[in-house]
Amino acid sequence: MTARLNYESGSPEFDKTGRAWFCVRTHQKHEHVAAAQLRQDQEIEVFLPRIRYNRKTRLGPAWTTEALFQTYLFAKFDFEAHLRRVHHARAVRGVVHFGDRWPWIPDSAIEELRLAMGEDDVRVISDDLQVGEAVQIASGPLNSLEAVVTRIMPGPQRVAVLLEFLGRQTAVELSCDQVARRDLRLYPACLACG
Repeated sequence: MTARLNYESGSPEFDKTGRAWFCVRTHQKHEHVAAAQLRQDQEIEVFLPRIRYNRKTRLGPAWTTEALFQTYLFAKFDFEAHLRRVHHARAVRGVVHFGDRWPWIPDSAIEELRLAMGEDDVRVISDDLQVGEAVQIASGPLNSLEAVVTRIMPGPQRVAVLLEFLGRQTAVELSCDQVARRDLRLYPACLACG
């Protein structure tokens, strides 16, 4: 495999060692395996942003950690010296490219994402709904409609939301199981309830 850097908008943002950030595609649900494999090489820096959330299972709520960008991670390496090694690492499908154009990611974008993720590159998504939070109805006849939480009800697993329906705002009481938080992906929002 012969690859060469080809950028439409100037040179990549290399650091003092001639490295730049690239997006690496992994096998599905194997982002952590690819990251561990790439981290064995001290000349490759890996950033795998992950989210941790409480999700509903058949046995009840369970904490789950998964990649923020499913099937992707970021790696900083010297393109000429390490492309083949990165491309052929375990659980890696390849480095993202478009023909002979290999896009790089600015250091500032990675740093901003790292700040948003917090310690250990993991962002914990709370399962507590807040008044004023935007949600999406996840089941029932109002499925897919967007709403705003107006009240957390002390009763058994209920929440009051305000939604726009048939051209007017309507207040509706729903089960927590019917409401999904509008985060990066849709996750059940009231898992602590039931």
